[in-house]
Amino acid sequence: MALTKVLALVWLGCLLATPVTAQQIIKMATTTSTENSGLLSYILPIFEQQSGYKVHVIATGSGNALRLARAGDVDVVMTHAPEAEKKFLAQGYGISARRFMENDFIIVGPVDDPAGIANVASPEQAFQWIAKQNALFISRGDDSGTEQKELQIWQRSGVSNQFENYKAVGQGMGKTLMMADSMQAYALSDRGTFITYRDKLSLSIIYQGGISLANPYQIILLNQQKYPELNHQGAKRLSDWLIGEAGQQLINNYTVKGQQLFKANYSE
Repeated sequence: MALTKVLALVWLGCLLATPVTAQQIIKMATTTSTENSGLLSYILPIFEQQSGYKVHVIATGSGNALRLARAGDVDVVMTHAPEAEKKFLAQGYGISARRFMENDFIIVGPVDDPAGIANVASPEQAFQWIAKQNALFISRGDDSGTEQKELQIWQRSGVSNQFENYKAVGQGMGKTLMMADSMQAYALSDRGTFITYRDKLSLSIIYQGGISLANPYQIILLNQQKYPELNHQGAKRLSDWLIGEAGQQLINNYTVKGQQLFKANYSE
């Protein structure tokens, strides 16, 4: 029995000592929201165990993630910036964009809601009132999918975001929420990151709901003709897994503080 245990430990040690080859590494650029929410640390180890690949994650804003992909610095990209993704595909950098999950955006702010936006008719009206009251608003300012959504709302609102108490901080979602909390300011957030950080915040969800605040995520494979040196096989394996039964079930099962953060919604 003792010998069996020893052999098992030796075998396990050999497995752990086996170096990962370049062909086994998948470099993925993705958003800070998927990283901050804890989703990737929940699902990727399971993919790695099942596939034999190792995923190296670069978490940044969607705009920068797509720039890394354009430069050929990553094998695959996962973002939530629909307009930027359409342009990326139209220019021939990416192929096979697959929508595999979604959550939604929310407007968070101080509990006393100084701009009085809780019962407005739309996010555009909420932004109008924030600007009119010159209320503190913290923007990510990092060309992320969240910032792109925010700027679209400002544009549709018909008012400028160039008021005194509008602050663009150039940070990811988690740090932006922490700054908004310390300044008792409004911010646009994805729901997943807010739920993950909620115990650290005094901010509340002030406005939510409606199709205009939907937040879809896509995983995009890169064009093999443009980037022949990339790990396209590994990237496709990851994409297939995420939109397959195993990945979709894990996405739906992931909760923080008893709340589901993302909804799996792949359809070909």
